[in-house]
Amino acid sequence: MSVQMVLLPVLALIGLAFALLLGTFAGRFKAISSGQTKMKDIALGEQNWPPRVTQFGNCLRNQFELPVLFYVLVAIALPLRRMDLVLVLLSWVFVVARYAHAGVFVTSNDVRRRGPVWLAGALVLMAMWLYFALRILLLI
Repeated sequence: MSVQMVLLPVLALIGLAFALLLGTFAGRFKAISSGQTKMKDIALGEQNWPPRVTQFGNCLRNQFELPVLFYVLVAIALPLRRMDLVLVLLSWVFVVARYAHAGVFVTSNDVRRRGPVWLAGALVLMAMWLYFALRILLLI
């Protein structure tokens, strides 16, 4: 499996994080510049942002939770030459689930829809780790 094929889903997920970072920044900048949020209200890290800005910020923060396990898996599997077609395909399924999760998060934020999409991504990631562990332990 080529390095490019392995890293493409990683770069797609990083792209999502940067898009959410820019969305969060734009929302916070607008809230501060319009006077909707005062500097003193957030100076010590208080979460006094408008709801829409909080949605983006929470979604961004979420990109540093579950996806970290994905990045670690790729960072370990790549130099060990254990990334195969199965893991690359599962990587794409995980990335699509993360995009879907973020899409729900920053639009309707309907937890009844967001939860199952998050769970689907988590299950795919667990399957990836199980598959990787079995390949390492069984020397496949």
